[in-house]
Amino acid sequence: QVQLVESGGGLVQAGGSLRLSCVASGSTFSINTMGWYRQTPGKQRELVAFISSGGSTNYGDSVKGRFTISTNNAKNTVYLQMNSLRPEDTAVYYCYARKSINNYWGQGTQVTVSS
Repeated sequence: QVQLVESGGGLVQAGGSLRLSCVASGSTFSINTMGWYRQTPGKQRELVAFISSGGSTNYGDSVKGRFTISTNNAKNTVYLQMNSLRPEDTAVYYCYARKSINNYWGQGTQVTVSS
């Protein structure tokens, strides 16, 4: 089992920045991907970004050029640096980790961007 705990969400004005963190604990050996999804009420969960154990990254089209995903493997932590935030980025952001065929999810952290 893998446990994920997110932090760093909050309220920010449009154009501002936030950094989300997600710490993995438990059986973290051989996690091959970590990343972030987001969800707003009535909509499906949307990919924000993920990073593989080899360092390859992928971003959702709506965040390319504004968000950056990174990891600190020694701390089992994944970060999401969010710049130039827009009101449409408002959502609950969920951290996830993939290990073998299993996906693990955090509880989510709210990000609210005011106009």
